[in-house]
Amino acid sequence: MHPLEARPFAAAPLSGRGIVITRPARQAAGLAQQVAALGATPIVFPAIVILPPVDRAELTRVHARLGEYDIAIFVSANAVEYGAPDPKRWPARIATLAPGTGTAAALAAAGIHNVTIPVATFDSEGLLALPEMHDVAGKRVVIFRGAGGRELLRQTLEQRGAAVDYVECYRRAAPQGNANGLLEEVRQRRAHAMTLTSNEGLDNLWSLLDKDGRATLARLPAFVPHARVAAHARSLGFVAVDCGDGDAGLIARLLEWFTFHPR
Repeated sequence: MHPLEARPFAAAPLSGRGIVITRPARQAAGLAQQVAALGATPIVFPAIVILPPVDRAELTRVHARLGEYDIAIFVSANAVEYGAPDPKRWPARIATLAPGTGTAAALAAAGIHNVTIPVATFDSEGLLALPEMHDVAGKRVVIFRGAGGRELLRQTLEQRGAAVDYVECYRRAAPQGNANGLLEEVRQRRAHAMTLTSNEGLDNLWSLLDKDGRATLARLPAFVPHARVAAHARSLGFVAVDCGDGDAGLIARLLEWFTFHPR
């Protein structure tokens, strides 16, 4: 064949696969684009709805007093979206921490750089293992987070002598309606895998389903960012794949899975 003759293109590695994305709507777009670029069909079904706080007074107060803090922690990309101030108001002296690459990327996109992330596990335990989080006696720490959530960061930092303020800058809610459309995608074999962000999102999704619906959804392998989410998914009957933090790990595990699990 002449070098310039047309050759058939190899199929994209995820061609013909439907990937369910359960991230909140605004965060789903980036992953949807990535799986689509690999030939998959993204099926977006947000399992958590993100809402602004009912009262922004505390967030406004903290923004006005950022210079008083030594350390700032953003617990998620949602905390960045709803809690980050104008980057021009961000004091250079604050040590800024995030639990993983996705949150760090969101901070960079918001104009806040030099963010430290864990080197062990991408969670509160990983943050607490960082050197910056040990010598905190007498320091002031602000944690940007959603309403509720784990108390480990605050409790441990206070035990280490820090003064800690929470700023609840967003709320999480369960989706309304039903999951009939999603279940139909599974039954018609148009959905082949599901990505899950958190235990809360999985529980929200589970609450929309009856016994048969749960059995149907559990046919899909679940790709998750943390061992805790994997354990919870397995307890509900899923085959769960722990991908680690970040979209790169998720994409790698999806590619690996469908290499070894052909049609």
